[in-house]
Amino acid sequence: MSTSTAVDNLASPAPVLSYSPVVLSVPGRPVDLQVRVSAPETGTDLPVILLSHGQGPSNNLSSLNGYAPLVNFWAAHGFVVIQPTHLTSRTLSHQVADAPGAPFFWRSRSEDMSHILDRLDEIEKAVPLLAGRIDHTKVAVAGHSFGGFTSSLLLGALVTDDGEEVSLLEPRIKAGVLLAAPGRGDVINGPMADALPVFRTIDFSTMTTPALVVAGDEDDSRHFTDMGPDWHADPYTLAPGPKALLTLFGAGHALGGIPGYDVAETTDESPERVAAVGRLTSAYLRSRLHPGDNAWQTVREALASGPDPVGRVEAK
Repeated sequence: MSTSTAVDNLASPAPVLSYSPVVLSVPGRPVDLQVRVSAPETGTDLPVILLSHGQGPSNNLSSLNGYAPLVNFWAAHGFVVIQPTHLTSRTLSHQVADAPGAPFFWRSRSEDMSHILDRLDEIEKAVPLLAGRIDHTKVAVAGHSFGGFTSSLLLGALVTDDGEEVSLLEPRIKAGVLLAAPGRGDVINGPMADALPVFRTIDFSTMTTPALVVAGDEDDSRHFTDMGPDWHADPYTLAPGPKALLTLFGAGHALGGIPGYDVAETTDESPERVAAVGRLTSAYLRSRLHPGDNAWQTVREALASGPDPVGRVEAK
């Protein structure tokens, strides 16, 4: 299979088809698992990105309806993007408030992704014009904020819950993108420290799956830690290679506005920055999922040589 049939040229976006909800009944889950599937109109042997949403103050961004700026870019450039509505979504809060694991459902969030992969055939057949076009062996995960924590677990990071070490590693996932993800736990001293004690136990030393960590150099998450923006680079700093770190200049927690178009909680709104995140993450995943493809090297060189770079990349 050639990479040209699997991932469209980054300069030539395709029209995007988006279908939702695909509803999956999961035994023991308090509500059905609903997902949105977005894909390019054309192409075969398409790789998959599982996207884990964050939280935030908006009602619908933390659901299958969020992250349109990234989802549309990824799908237009040759990826099938699958977005679950996790149980943490504000759209479900009235239905699951008393369910086990509430209100943060950190374990369920990761399990949602494994359920999706277990039933990828079913999802593919449910979406019009998609059957037979997915390469089930090429799967990546991406997550923003709390979704970055979820993705870290799927990529191999460990946590401790009630004294028991927990691994939610998903071996079918071959690469990841962590967007403004939480960092180490021993520096968590903000108001969220007691609300999410599992965050304080994360161990990145076992996160061996290749990943790109994206961090904003103005993303100061004081509700978690007073460590400053460097905290969001921890999944790169503390994990073994192969890893890459993209530090975005002037970026806050929304990385220019990836959670949605024109959303109020974006403090660093920049369509150019969002476009750069789409372009760089697409190139990274393209090269990771298709060995021999040089898209990542090409965009890295362009970033380094440009007159007004949006950020810098380092790797190990």
